[in-house]
Amino acid sequence: MRAQISAIEERLDAPTAKGLAQAVSRAIRDATLLPGDHLPPIRRVAEELMMSPTTVSAAWQLLARSGTIRSDGRRGTTVAPTTRGGERYSRALRHESPVSLDLSTGIPDGRLLPSLHSVLARLDDLTTPSSYLDDPLLDGLRSALLHDWPYAAEELLVVDGAMDALDLVTRVLLRPGDLVVVENPGFPPLLDLLEDRGVDVVGVPLDETGIDLDRVEALLPRRPVAVVIQPRGQNPTGISMSPTRARRLATLLKGQDCIVIEDDSSGPISTSSPISLGTWMPDQVLHIRSYSKSHGPDLRIAALSGPAALLAPVRHSRALGQGWTSRLLQRVLESLLSDQACQRQIASARAEYARRRELVVTRLTEHGITVPGSDGLNIWVPVRDEAAAVLRLASHGIAVTPGSPFSVEPVSGTAGHVRVTTGLVRHDHVEVADLVAEAAVAGAWTAQHR
Repeated sequence: MRAQISAIEERLDAPTAKGLAQAVSRAIRDATLLPGDHLPPIRRVAEELMMSPTTVSAAWQLLARSGTIRSDGRRGTTVAPTTRGGERYSRALRHESPVSLDLSTGIPDGRLLPSLHSVLARLDDLTTPSSYLDDPLLDGLRSALLHDWPYAAEELLVVDGAMDALDLVTRVLLRPGDLVVVENPGFPPLLDLLEDRGVDVVGVPLDETGIDLDRVEALLPRRPVAVVIQPRGQNPTGISMSPTRARRLATLLKGQDCIVIEDDSSGPISTSSPISLGTWMPDQVLHIRSYSKSHGPDLRIAALSGPAALLAPVRHSRALGQGWTSRLLQRVLESLLSDQACQRQIASARAEYARRRELVVTRLTEHGITVPGSDGLNIWVPVRDEAAAVLRLASHGIAVTPGSPFSVEPVSGTAGHVRVTTGLVRHDHVEVADLVAEAAVAGAWTAQHR
């Protein structure tokens, strides 16, 4: 026990609950504390580190909430297994039976992606650079990316998709116990990632123009370290932040010791104009734009912008691992972004996704069902009984995603939502919408007819 306390003490930067939680997390990360190890009793830790039992207890609560440690009554507290995380994401994609129409994935329609054949044929030199020291970002791609970037970014980094960017940023800039504000509902992989980081996640609801400003303002006295938002085509709701809401949010956060992480996952297929709080507070914003949904998931390319001070540790961390995104793939994306035929294909796909969404939403409205948002590949449908709605649609061969994995906090009761990927409804929009509407009241119907 003394060795464990010494290991924690060596890593303790501040005698606070957050500081102690971070010290324990560092000891686990360094393999000084291993999964299954018993931690000393709270009172002994408090005595040895000359901290109050209340502070140690609060640190233990932070660690337990993040899944880092487990308390089992008289058996004591142990370090949790490290193979946690991904629970929301796996639940969101789980299918209980075969389906003929999978509207649960949130992925783009492969038929609407631009063709790579002509672009690849025009690349006159496919030889990859032979040096590890070449610039990790091609000059041509940098120019193409900045052409319609939503603000004047100081620096730009290309990474292997939006989740790679989120993984890098959260790993480098967040610490266990940090307060992070997110949209609620949010993207399950992001919520899994933040919980794996051991941060304190607080969800804030959205309205039709973005995240609730009053709730954000009420959280500022708790000194959030980061606010994570999807500025347009929010997944799962399809809500895009208005310029007025963005400006007001920037006014709230400007000057705070808080960064804003923007995940523009819809990217070029979004019908809303590019927007970023970086327009008003560039020193505090990290903006991510993915090109997976627009140009192809297998390109695995996203761009990340921000001030040099924030991107420097991210760039350093990446240099120690992945190093850079394939320059060959960068050349492909650069060619796609500058190719006029590709630009027409992207515009056509954007219009088609909007058409499909509108057809389903209009029909649902005729059934008295209103969904938020107006952008992106998905709709967020309120239902009387979430499990019943998923099962009812599955009985018709349609898979949708239950809404509970998108919630920051556990959902009580049966009512909830389902996420429907309308971007994959190629035809029979009325029939699909009618079945979704029927499923939305499935629990109520069943209860009335027992």
